[in-house]
Amino acid sequence: RMREYCRILAEHMAMLPAYRDQVDDAYIDALYKSSPLHDVGKVGIPHSILLKPGKLTHEEYEIMKTHTIIGGDALKAAESKLPGRSFLTLGKEIAYHHHEKFDGSGYPFGLSGKDIPLCARIVAFADAYDALTSKRVYKDMVGPEETKRRLLTDRGKHFDPEVVDAFLSCEHDFLKILSEFRTEP
Repeated sequence: RMREYCRILAEHMAMLPAYRDQVDDAYIDALYKSSPLHDVGKVGIPHSILLKPGKLTHEEYEIMKTHTIIGGDALKAAESKLPGRSFLTLGKEIAYHHHEKFDGSGYPFGLSGKDIPLCARIVAFADAYDALTSKRVYKDMVGPEETKRRLLTDRGKHFDPEVVDAFLSCEHDFLKILSEFRTEP
């Protein structure tokens, strides 16, 4: 679901004058391939934290947050073994920055606005949509309308307003993907 959400958002962003030169077919393909790597750093997080039902303690949450650095560093090392740019270039940016927030209150680096790579701004939104509309060990799923309400509340705070607007323009595609790839009953 994540990669499909990202592809749809990127295709919409490609139509905006500000992104036409950056978001081409190769960028969309690289984003599609690399977006599933956003949480690769969770391999370094203890299962007791990853699979904990309920809310994490402050200490557990601080450990959980390190998955961005673990993943980014791992993809940076892999990328360094390949000549030129590859999907790992976007994967690294996504792993490092998908928990940054548009208003600068995210982690790990406290980046804000357009200082956050576009690929990470797209993945942040897609990841939040997917997390809310999916059942997890620590939470129940939320319906699409409530998910939309929550995400719109964070427009300009957590999420890039242009990415949120892209979602609003293609929400019907998100609903189709949600229905097509649903894993819960």
